[in-house]
Amino acid sequence: MKYLKIDPKDNVAVCLTAMSKGETVELDGRSIVLAEDIPQGHKVLTEDVDEGTNIIKYGFPIGRATTALRAGAWVNEHNLKTNLAGTLSYEYRPDIQPLDIKKEQRYFMGFERQNGDVGIRNEVWIVPTVGCVNGIAEQIARRMAQETQLPVVAWHHNYGCSQLSDDHENTRRVLRDLVLHPNAGAVLVVGLGCENNQPEAFMHTLGNYDKSRIGMMISREAEGDETEWALSLLRPLVRRAEQDARTQMPVSKLRVGLKCGGSDGLSGITANPLVGRFSDWLVAQGGTTVLTEVPEMFGAETILMNRCKSEEIFQQTVELINGFKEYFLSHGEPVGENPSPGNKAGGISTLEEKALGCTQKGGRAIVEGVLGYGERLQHNGLNLLSAPGNDLVATTALGAAGCHLALFTTGRGTPFGSFVPTMKISTNSQLFRQKPHWIDFNAGELAESTTFDELLPRFIDQVISVADGEPTCNEKNGYREIAIFKTGVTL
Repeated sequence: MKYLKIDPKDNVAVCLTAMSKGETVELDGRSIVLAEDIPQGHKVLTEDVDEGTNIIKYGFPIGRATTALRAGAWVNEHNLKTNLAGTLSYEYRPDIQPLDIKKEQRYFMGFERQNGDVGIRNEVWIVPTVGCVNGIAEQIARRMAQETQLPVVAWHHNYGCSQLSDDHENTRRVLRDLVLHPNAGAVLVVGLGCENNQPEAFMHTLGNYDKSRIGMMISREAEGDETEWALSLLRPLVRRAEQDARTQMPVSKLRVGLKCGGSDGLSGITANPLVGRFSDWLVAQGGTTVLTEVPEMFGAETILMNRCKSEEIFQQTVELINGFKEYFLSHGEPVGENPSPGNKAGGISTLEEKALGCTQKGGRAIVEGVLGYGERLQHNGLNLLSAPGNDLVATTALGAAGCHLALFTTGRGTPFGSFVPTMKISTNSQLFRQKPHWIDFNAGELAESTTFDELLPRFIDQVISVADGEPTCNEKNGYREIAIFKTGVTL
């Protein structure tokens, strides 16, 4: 099949492969001749429309035509305009359907921590309280890597000083979450001593932490060579971590982040719905998934709102959506100005279209919880997390919430990875073939001949293999970073 009409209400079809001017599309008993060449993932109009008519995809409006168009036209950002504007009022209309998914006895091999938490990696992390000590943290990591077989990583960032209010709190929260993350078997917090994010005060934010796993050094107070002093503090933590071993854990312990980036016109047809089916499967097993990138929910938010388990969760979701819209508007930015040049080249023309594809990663499960930026998971099941669409910021936020790994769907391709394993799923086979060193799994088969029922078991097995320790491409390449959300002034 060369094209797909996703919903009976749609007035566009998606080209599953590039199609040429003059080719015929047979839809709804009509023969429609293409008026021009249309690339893979892009939309062809299936009926004549007047200027201002809503273009329907996934059964919902994705914007309005800016001019009269005839059937067979290529619908893109040049003739389609978003309907999105400011904040909205919403009404809770529950549409909650139970998941008819069999519970299976599936396990992964994880590292159980002293507090009962479970990690899927056992690494040594150096966490600076302020960007001024990034170089010291890197030197400590290089030296320790010569003494242990465990992976050793220094997490560079630019913050921890010259920040106020929300920015300061965001930095403290994300660094706290990093230090407490169960994927680390040993952590050394490295401070300078004069920063806003005072090291000793920061350590208090950790609560009753495991002192056999987490330590701290203030560089200004270190005697002599601060790197040697840091190594003397770190070695006992590492020696203990070296004794940790994987043990069998039920998949109900698994927490998985859901993210997309460099989306294309196939994202909402292949990779995102595949991840959505995985999310539903994991939730049915008692596990946890987290959907974020709030600005990429705009235009599809009511689908999530109506799946909220209670009026309280619904109101929190309304605040999540309208809060991000107000953030945009307060900076003089339009709410609907989202699709990137890469998105548009891949077939996504408006934010509504992007959102209707993006939110499919959340499957059909009930929304159990809503998290603020930097907050940690409290509920199993599907959760929503406040974070922007930016790939690195959002994926860092997923790890900070407590996710063991992130599933990252992409149609344009990206090599990056965050501080948790970042598993890339391609929306099209061409990308998978072109960048096998970036992409971990190919969902592009779904645009060819493979069915969801055939591909989902293979995908579940792949995710569990990553949880068992199989490195993702970003880990193999050493592409690992963190990024902290900044909203205010810098002093």
